[in-house]
Amino acid sequence: MDSPTVQGAMGIDAAESASAADRLRRRPAFIRFWLASTVSDFGTYVTTVALSVLILVTMQGTPLDQGIANAARWAPYLVFGLLAGVWIDRFPRRAVMVGADLGRALILAVICSAAILGPLSLPVLAVLLFAFGALALTGDAAYQSYLPQLVPRPLLVRANARLQQSDTVAQTAGGAVAGGLVALISAPFALLLDAASYLLSAAVLLTLGRFPGQSAETPGAAGPNPELKLREKIGEGLRWVYGHPQLAPLAWSTHLWFVGFSALGAVLPALVLHNLHAGPAGLGVVLACAGVGAVLGTMLSARLGDRWGTGRAVTGARLLQPFAVALLALAAMGAPDHQGLDGLGAWPSAAGAMALVCSGQLVLGLGMGIEGPLEMGYRQAVTPDRLLGRMSATLRSINRGMIVLGAPLGGYLATAWGVGPALWCSGGVLLLAGLGLLASRFWSARIEDQQQVEA
Repeated sequence: MDSPTVQGAMGIDAAESASAADRLRRRPAFIRFWLASTVSDFGTYVTTVALSVLILVTMQGTPLDQGIANAARWAPYLVFGLLAGVWIDRFPRRAVMVGADLGRALILAVICSAAILGPLSLPVLAVLLFAFGALALTGDAAYQSYLPQLVPRPLLVRANARLQQSDTVAQTAGGAVAGGLVALISAPFALLLDAASYLLSAAVLLTLGRFPGQSAETPGAAGPNPELKLREKIGEGLRWVYGHPQLAPLAWSTHLWFVGFSALGAVLPALVLHNLHAGPAGLGVVLACAGVGAVLGTMLSARLGDRWGTGRAVTGARLLQPFAVALLALAAMGAPDHQGLDGLGAWPSAAGAMALVCSGQLVLGLGMGIEGPLEMGYRQAVTPDRLLGRMSATLRSINRGMIVLGAPLGGYLATAWGVGPALWCSGGVLLLAGLGLLASRFWSARIEDQQQVEA
């Protein structure tokens, strides 16, 4: 039985959580922003399944082809990312998000048409995905910079938790539904559903006006020194991120994490579609399992951050994820067409391997769900408003730039060595990223101890 002291502390935690939730509900601009994000999230997971099936099944591609397509999608972050941060800080962020949604809807419609009217080649798909990624870059940078204008900084972690909960629910439901839809109507037509979700998201964002308690946007306010040259503005953002005693080690660890995770992203569809022969529905179920874990993680995120501190909670969640990838690698060893490794042999059935994949995805999603809101809330809370766009774009551009390295690498390893060894390599990189945080100053970071100061 809990002691009165423990019970009292639990009551205070519950009361504070309820109060924070109530304050978020009283902000209509955030509610609409949340709705637009949720609608877009559902469509995104349909596209995740549809593109993998399009490349690996319809186009009869290899894991390397999957990795190249993933790299093309995220290459704009590496090429334009730092410029986007300066640009976002000079324009109304809501208008940028609306434009990005409309452009992405158009590109998905073009991919659908190209796949239906004739054979779609990998170079053409890569070019279209590069354009898609360029629009995603601007939209995502504006998205992260816009949230602090909708809610006060003390509510940022819980606001990010709500947004990530929606994303994980979308991953759970959207992933499962996407698999069935792709099997039913084919991958190209399924892409049109995501196009429709972007159109609806843009429509909701257009309804955002000025609401009570919402900070005013200041387009063109890139800081008190607008005469600074572009290079100096980019340098200011870089110095902020990599000069901060806690933000810098978090950034470096996350860069390494993206190498490992993007390698996993190129290999996982091949494991499910090629090795396990589970089809689009099976891939949807696997993604849904990660969503279930992420829902649980986001529910625990704020509470664990309050109890353990931001740094300890994020580090613990990050160290959990390599063990999840180890389960996927064991499943690859037991795939029906696998010959066994080191005399271990295969699992008794494909069902056993599929169960390992689903379990690994569940644990992986749990870790990501715990760390996501805490990491995002910390980054937003310690960064001055005038640098938010550049901070977000700096981190996102380099993080996504790591996908340009990790995705083809994972695809190459899976094609040359096999899916199992590629997964073990991915898990090893994720483990190094977690250990790096454990040994850094970020381990002791707490949001409440880092009062952002407007420079």
